[in-house]
Amino acid sequence: MKKENEGRKILTRRLFLFGGIQAALISILAGRMYYLQVVESEEYSLLADENRINLRLLPPPRGKILDRNGNELAGNQRNYRVIIIPEQTKSVNKTLSALRNIYPLGKYEISKILREVKKRKGFVPVTVAENLTWGEFSKVNVNAPDLPGIQPEIGESRFYPYGNAFAHVIGYVGIVDSKEMGDEPLLSLPGFRVGKVGVEKSFEKKLRGSAGVSRVEVNAYGRIIREINRKEGGSGDNVSLTLDSSLQSFISKKLANISASVVVMNIHTGDILALVSSPSFNPHSFNVGISNYEWQRLINNPKNPLLNKAIGGQYPPGSTFKMMVALAAIENGIISLNHKVTCRGSVELGNEKFHCWKSDGHGDMDLLSSIQQSCDVFFYEIAKRVGIDRIASMAKLFGLGEKTGVLIPSERLGNIPTRKWKKDEFGKSWQLGETLHVGIGQGYVLTTPIQLALMMSRLCNGGLAINPRLIMNNDNQSNVETINVSKKSLDLILEGLSLVTNSPMGTAYKARITDPNWEIIGKTGTSQVRSISQIERETRVLKNEERPWEERDHALYVAAFPKKSLTYAASVVVEHGGSGSSTAAPIAKDIFEFMKSNIIKRKRQI
Repeated sequence: MKKENEGRKILTRRLFLFGGIQAALISILAGRMYYLQVVESEEYSLLADENRINLRLLPPPRGKILDRNGNELAGNQRNYRVIIIPEQTKSVNKTLSALRNIYPLGKYEISKILREVKKRKGFVPVTVAENLTWGEFSKVNVNAPDLPGIQPEIGESRFYPYGNAFAHVIGYVGIVDSKEMGDEPLLSLPGFRVGKVGVEKSFEKKLRGSAGVSRVEVNAYGRIIREINRKEGGSGDNVSLTLDSSLQSFISKKLANISASVVVMNIHTGDILALVSSPSFNPHSFNVGISNYEWQRLINNPKNPLLNKAIGGQYPPGSTFKMMVALAAIENGIISLNHKVTCRGSVELGNEKFHCWKSDGHGDMDLLSSIQQSCDVFFYEIAKRVGIDRIASMAKLFGLGEKTGVLIPSERLGNIPTRKWKKDEFGKSWQLGETLHVGIGQGYVLTTPIQLALMMSRLCNGGLAINPRLIMNNDNQSNVETINVSKKSLDLILEGLSLVTNSPMGTAYKARITDPNWEIIGKTGTSQVRSISQIERETRVLKNEERPWEERDHALYVAAFPKKSLTYAASVVVEHGGSGSSTAAPIAKDIFEFMKSNIIKRKRQI
C-alpha cells in the first residue's frame, strides 16, 4: 500500500512537470505569434507586397535622326512582340511548343530562344517574336492564359523611312550582345536595341534616353493584373544631320546598283549635303534580325554593299591628284605659268617607260593645257623635279591621307607616301620612278571620296582649311586656318579646272552645264587597278568593257559649281567604271542639275 502511494506521488509530480513544460511552450508560441502578427505585422505585410507588386523598367523612346530640314531619317514605330519569362513556366520547351500552334516558330528560332534563356537569369524576359501583325498579336493575347511564362507586349522598334538611301550614314540598331551589356539594367530588357554602326552607334548615348519605371500588381503566376503607377523615362535626344534627304535620295536612285560613292559638300561651311555609297542594304533587316541567306548574299557580293565607300573606300586618285602636284611645283618655284613640256606619248627613266593616256602624245603642253587635257607626261616631268616629299606636304594641306573627323565609325586614312613612309613600311629607299607614278595619282597614293571632296572644297574656297561637318549646330569651323598657298596659285588651278569642263578640248566637256550662270569646274580621273604589260602595249591593250569587271579602271571626277559663285563641291568615284570623263563626270552633272533646279525652286518660293 505504501509503495502504491509513493508511485502515485511520483506520477503526479511528473504530470505537473510535463504540464508546466507544455504550458511554457504554449506561452512561448503564443508570444511569438503575437510578435509576428502584431509587432512585426507591418514588415511582413511589406514582404507580402513585394511578392505581389513588381517594379519593371520601361524602355525610353529612342531619339530621332533628322536631316537639315527636319525630315525624319530614323524614327520609331509600334512593335507588337511576345516575350517569355523562364521562371514562370515549368518547361520553356513545352511552352514554346504550345505557342507554335498559335504563332509560327521555326526550329532555328526556337533553338535561338533556348540559347538566350540559358545565358540569362530566370526572371529576365527573353524575346520570342517581334513585329507581329495585329491579328497575330491578338491571337497570342487571347491564348496567353494557357501559355505559362508568355507575355504579349506593345513596344517600339526602329523605323527607317528612306530605306537603303541612308543606310551607310545612319547605320542601324541591333540586339545588345554580351560585350555591350555592362551594368546598365536597361540593356537587359527584352528586345532592347543599341546602335551598331553609323550615326546610330556614334550617338548611342544621346539617342538612348533614360529608363522609366512601372509598378504593377501580379498574381501568383506572375501575370500582370493591373498597373498601379508609372514614371515615364526620358526620351532620347534628336540628332540633326547636315544631309539633304531629297539630294541623298536622288543620288541613291541615280547610282542604283553601281559600285560607287558620291560626296557633296558646302565649300564654305563644310556641311555634307550628301554621303552616298552604292550598292546599299536595308537597315531594317538588321533591326528585326537578318536571315542567314540575306547575310551571305551581302558578304559575298563583290560590290561590297556593307562598306561605306564614301569614307572607307581607298582608291588611287588618278588625275584628280594632278592639282596637288601642280600646286607643289608652283609654290616651290619649280615651274612658272609658261613652263612647257613636250608630250610624245611617253617618257623614259632608266629601263622603264612611263606612258601618257594619249599614246601619240599631246605635243607642247603648259600648265593650263596639261590640266585641261590631263597630259600625263607633263606631270611626270614636274613631279620628278618637285620630289615626293614636297608633293606629300601639299596634299596633306588639302586634307588627303588623313581622317577628316566626320563622326561616323570606319573612316579610313588613305595614304600619301613619303620617303620616310616607305622606309618605315618596307625598309627600302624611295625610287624616282615611284615619284612619277605618284605624279599622276597612281602608285602608293590612296584617297577616300570624302577626302577628294574636301580637297576640292579647300581649293575652291580660297584655301580655308575647313573640315567636313555632318552634325547640325556643331560649329567646328570656328577659327579656321588659311592654307599657306597664294591666291594667285589657287586662281590658276581653278582656271585650269574650268577649262576641263567648259572648253571643247577639256576631258569633261561633254558633261558641262551650258547655262553660264551654273557652269561646273572640275577634274576627271582614271585610276588603273592593274599594270599594263609591254606585250599588251605592243599588241593591243584591251578596252575596259572587254576586261572582267574587277580588272577595269576606276572612274573619278571632282567638281564644284556654280562657277560664278562657287558654293558646292562634289566627288564621284565609280569602282571599275572605266574613264572619269565618260562615267563619273555625267553623274556629277546630273547631281548639279538637280541641285540647280531645287535652288531655283526655293528662290521662287521666297
